[in-house]
Amino acid sequence: MGTLLIRPPGNRRDVTLRPAATAMVWIGEGQPHEMIAVPGVALGEKDVLVAVEMSTICGSDVHTVQGHRSAPTPLVLGHESVGRIIAIGDAGATAVDGAALRIGDRVVWSVTVSCGACDRCLRGLPQKCRTLGKYGHDRIGVHGDLSGGFGTHVQVREGSAIVRVPESLPAAVLAPASCATATAWAAVARAARDHDLEGAAVRIHGAGLVGLSAAAIAADRGAIVEVLDPAPSRLALAARFGASTLDRDPDVVIEASGHAVTEALDGVATGGTVVLVGSVFPADPVALDAESIVRRLVTVAGVHNYTGTELAEAVAFLAGRGRAHPFVDAVGDVRQLAAVDEAIGVASAPGAPLRVGLVPRL
Repeated sequence: MGTLLIRPPGNRRDVTLRPAATAMVWIGEGQPHEMIAVPGVALGEKDVLVAVEMSTICGSDVHTVQGHRSAPTPLVLGHESVGRIIAIGDAGATAVDGAALRIGDRVVWSVTVSCGACDRCLRGLPQKCRTLGKYGHDRIGVHGDLSGGFGTHVQVREGSAIVRVPESLPAAVLAPASCATATAWAAVARAARDHDLEGAAVRIHGAGLVGLSAAAIAADRGAIVEVLDPAPSRLALAARFGASTLDRDPDVVIEASGHAVTEALDGVATGGTVVLVGSVFPADPVALDAESIVRRLVTVAGVHNYTGTELAEAVAFLAGRGRAHPFVDAVGDVRQLAAVDEAIGVASAPGAPLRVGLVPRL
C-alpha cells in the first residue's frame, strides 16, 4: 500500500535505512495488517530514531482492531516499546532527566507527544496537550510511517518524554513501562496526594497489568493491598505482586478494570479517595450517588496516561524494588512482528496472557 507523505515543517535530515525499516499497517476493522517498507525518514532537529527491541500489545490495540475504539487509518498500532537509538536529529535530544541522549542508548518513551508551551503543558498536564500526538494512535502520513510500535523502528518526535533504561532489565519488563507501568505509577501517586500510603488500606479493582502494577507499587509504599478480579488465575497472580486481603474499608480504591466504577465508589471508606484509571470500549453509563459521595467526603480523581516524570519514576521502580515482583512473566507469549494478526488473536482470546510481545525477529 502507499501513503501520501507530506514533509513536516522545519529543518529535516534525511536518514536512509539499509535494509529498509518495516512497519505493520492496520487499514481497518476486519482487514489483515499490511507490511510496508520504509527506506528512510525525515528526522526532525530534536527527533530520535529508535530500533525496536520489543513492543507489547496493549488492550487498547485490541480494542482498536476489534472496532470498539475509533482510530484513523492507515495506522501503525503499538505504544508499548523498548529500543535503542540509532540516529539523532541535528539539534540533539535530551532525556527526561536533562541528560543528552546518544546513539546506542536503550530507551523507552511516552505514548504522547506534547508541545510544552500550551496552557495544559504549562500546568503540568502534557498528556492533555492542546496539540497532542500519540504513538500508535495517529494516522501515518505527515510525520512519516514509523509512528507506532508495530514496526522495526519508531521515529520518536520532539515533545516525547524519553527515559534511558538499564541494560540488565529484560525487554519484557521494559516494553509495557510506557503504558501500563507508568499509568499505574500515576494512579498510585495521585492517591498518595491525599493519603499517606504507609499502613493505608488500598483496594484495586482489576488484575490486568495496570492493576497488578499498581498493587506492587502501593505495596512497596507500605500499603496493605487487596486486588479484586473475577478470574481466579489473576487473583493468584496478584498475590505475587504484593496483594493480600483487607480487614477494613479501603482508604484508597483504584479502579483499573473499567467494569467496577460503582463498586469502587460504594466501597471506599469515609474520607477516602477513588482513582479511576480503567477504561472499556464502549463504556456503559454509571449511576452516580452524589449525596453519598458528598456525605462521605469521598474524593474522586481520574488518571489518564502520565507525565514524563512519572514515566521515569516507573522505570526507576522497575529497576529497583520492582525487581521483587514477577513483571518479567507478564509477557506470556512472543511472536514475530510479521505475525501481528496472529499475536492480536492470542491477546484477545479468553485466558490471554497479560501481554503478548512482538519482536522484529525471533
